[in-house]
Amino acid sequence: MDTYLLAVTIGIVFGCIARAVLLRTDFRQYPTYPQGRIIHISFGFIASFIGAVAVPAVLESDWTAVTFLGLAATQFREVRKMERETLEKVDTFELVKRGSPFIEGMAQAFESRNYLVMFTALVTTFFSVFKPWLGIISGIIMLIIVKFNMSGKVLKAVADFSEGEIRFEGPNLYVGDIHIKNVGLEESRKLILERAVGVIATPKNENSVLILSNLGQRQAMLHHVANVLGVYLDSGEPDIVPLSKRKMKDGRIGLFLMPEERDFHQIKTVLEQVPVLDSAIRLPSEANKGK
Repeated sequence: MDTYLLAVTIGIVFGCIARAVLLRTDFRQYPTYPQGRIIHISFGFIASFIGAVAVPAVLESDWTAVTFLGLAATQFREVRKMERETLEKVDTFELVKRGSPFIEGMAQAFESRNYLVMFTALVTTFFSVFKPWLGIISGIIMLIIVKFNMSGKVLKAVADFSEGEIRFEGPNLYVGDIHIKNVGLEESRKLILERAVGVIATPKNENSVLILSNLGQRQAMLHHVANVLGVYLDSGEPDIVPLSKRKMKDGRIGLFLMPEERDFHQIKTVLEQVPVLDSAIRLPSEANKGK
């Protein structure tokens, strides 16, 4: 009994550490501090406890207790639903919105991280039952694995970013050779020429073309720049709302931005670190193998 208690304690401790490692309030300011963090740390403790207790339950042939794992999966789906609803409500008040695909990706990440925590506690407890020091070593290994799973692919891996010239041909706004929109007011055109920054995203391969063409991915790019570098915009100003358009011939994306910080190097750095959304990933190169 004492062996199980020590093993479960070690498993819970490493599970909670794993959740703390995965929990980070970054430039997106989410989860909020401290309320959002308290919620997620609490869920992390519950996930750790369930994962850790499952091992002694199986070893003692108490199969009824294992059903708690199924219950945990249901609860963690509620976490995903909670995050989605919260972010959707917040997004209605953003000057440059995240977009539904980005919100769904964030909600999915919060759910999956609870499963990682539960698995960390389960593996650590399993080895701790035999030897406590073995459990500690396995816990450290799991933390390393968790750290590597903290973030996925970013846009730097799929696209190159270069500065595009902001110009007008009559009322038509261009970024480089990519047409963005029609701006009718002379006052708005002057403001755009004075304040706007243009960026051209060039896909690196055929898979990247489809990733960049995804509307959710492009909205995430606009939101990241506005969130990190600020946005020269207020409500009721449709002429200067940041926008992206696609060059149909080659798949390049033109970004029309109105950031407070107009240094292109900073803008490029932010865009390179935008996560590639799961919903945007397409692999036509794999499909070609079957043709």
